[in-house]
Amino acid sequence: MMDSTARYEKIITHNDFDGIISAALCAQALGVGKILFAGPITILRSQITITEKDIVCDLPYPLQCGLWFDHHEGNLQELEYRKIDPASIPGRFDLKLSCSRVVFEYFSNRIDLPPYFVQAVDEADIIDGFTYSSIEEWRRETPGKMIDLTLKVHFSSAEEQASHMRNLVRELRDRPIEKVSRLDFVQKRLKQYQEEEGRMLKVIRDSSYFIEQDEKREVVVIDLTYYQRRPLLIKNLALLIYPEAKGVLEVYNLTERGVKSNHLGFSMSLSINGNRSDKRKNIGEIMRTLNIGDGHPGAAAGNVRCRSKQEMLKKKKEILDQIYKLWSNQ
Repeated sequence: MMDSTARYEKIITHNDFDGIISAALCAQALGVGKILFAGPITILRSQITITEKDIVCDLPYPLQCGLWFDHHEGNLQELEYRKIDPASIPGRFDLKLSCSRVVFEYFSNRIDLPPYFVQAVDEADIIDGFTYSSIEEWRRETPGKMIDLTLKVHFSSAEEQASHMRNLVRELRDRPIEKVSRLDFVQKRLKQYQEEEGRMLKVIRDSSYFIEQDEKREVVVIDLTYYQRRPLLIKNLALLIYPEAKGVLEVYNLTERGVKSNHLGFSMSLSINGNRSDKRKNIGEIMRTLNIGDGHPGAAAGNVRCRSKQEMLKKKKEILDQIYKLWSNQ
């Protein structure tokens, strides 16, 4: 552990698998016990108080912090707009497959991390980068995959979700990922996921299509705007139904204070086929070009504000068409 326990108060990390591994590394290296979870919008809207005594992982750079670790190209561009030199920020930015890799390399040069972190970071690279070589490999239950699936099941409240993720950070800080994957609280939620997967596949079958221009059936659209409440699902399960597709695009209505709004969310990722093809697409670049969001070459998300249902339906068609046009031209 680095002698910095008095310096840092809390870790604010992304609420996904990569964010959890990143936080476990920081917690181990710096002895910080307080962990908060957030999405990028929470940081961009300054909805969490972050000071120079805090560590931020896998999220946009806030107004200030003590250490910042990230790997998103769009967040680097955001710094350029703000005229901030990334080299002047304590911590590290690097275009790696995962933020966990960035954090791991940073601390490995300073202290001896427990060797069990190697496997956890390797898994974060594959899960966050979606670098699977086949559907069979993607479906294989590795310790990291099992833990990641526990995050994909419905939580009864935000508190329950944060508590589960905090438990994961503490366990992954102190023991190998394989042992963590076998713990009762992980296995219980994994079983829950396995029971829900069939329902997710049915929702995907019922709500998926290819837009008219997509004659080669390259991008599966999962349109959840017809649901009153957005169903929880893993969009890449569409690859079990459309194994030849090169990308999956989920479109849904954003909620405000738990109520469905007219605003739209778009979440897109390359499929295993798309990742393997000679001319790889860059989905993050598509979101940035449309000025609706950000992400990696292999996965990205964005949102669009709409004043009415009519405008929402119009914009949904326009954005789907624009995404496909940019995709085709890459």
